[in-house]
Amino acid sequence: MPIYSESFAAAFGLLASSDRDLMEILALSINVSLASLVLSCVIGLPIGAFLAMRHFPMRDFLVGVFNALMGLPPVVVGLLVYLHLSRSGPFGWLGLLYTPQAMVIAQMILITPIIIALSCQVLEDLHEDYKDFFDSLVVPKRTALLAYIIDARYSLMTVILAGFGRAISEVGAVIIVGGNIDHLTRVMTTAIALETSKGELALALALGFILLAISLAVNFLVQWLKASARRRAYV
Repeated sequence: MPIYSESFAAAFGLLASSDRDLMEILALSINVSLASLVLSCVIGLPIGAFLAMRHFPMRDFLVGVFNALMGLPPVVVGLLVYLHLSRSGPFGWLGLLYTPQAMVIAQMILITPIIIALSCQVLEDLHEDYKDFFDSLVVPKRTALLAYIIDARYSLMTVILAGFGRAISEVGAVIIVGGNIDHLTRVMTTAIALETSKGELALALALGFILLAISLAVNFLVQWLKASARRRAYV
């Protein structure tokens, strides 16, 4: 019991004092997650919109593939990225292994299918509802897409937040390609795993509290966006 209470007390002490190591790990975690999220959105949202508004051979197959890739095992992604970025791999000359950039790449591979599949579903539902109406008015595809994006902005924000939640909580892939190097590639999830294995529970608990707070904040924001979308639908 003393160890239990001392660990919690030390964890709250680290949070209250804004411990330097704690803040460094938090900053790197957020930077890596946001970078991977932005890049995934730049790639995923246009692909999702294209799949939602275009019908062509193999389209349903591609949608099914992206839906399946939403459940990619993180450790498998980490292994594949590791093999490609290692010295003997095709991109080893870039020297990206065990860097934050490698962690961003791994997280992008995990997040992008989520962005594509969910945004495609959101925009496809609107396209099915308004396609005939817009066709009767001879509305250009780009104008129709802009209207869909504006109408579905709350739902698309929920999609983006889902991607961020996956990124910030990722551990399997980033520990393989990042190596969990102190002051370089140590993020919250990998630091929690390491500190727990070492028996240093104070820092692990402090990071766990922060990660839990971020997760709750994201979920509350998602619920607020959904409620806002429902209120707007009834106006």
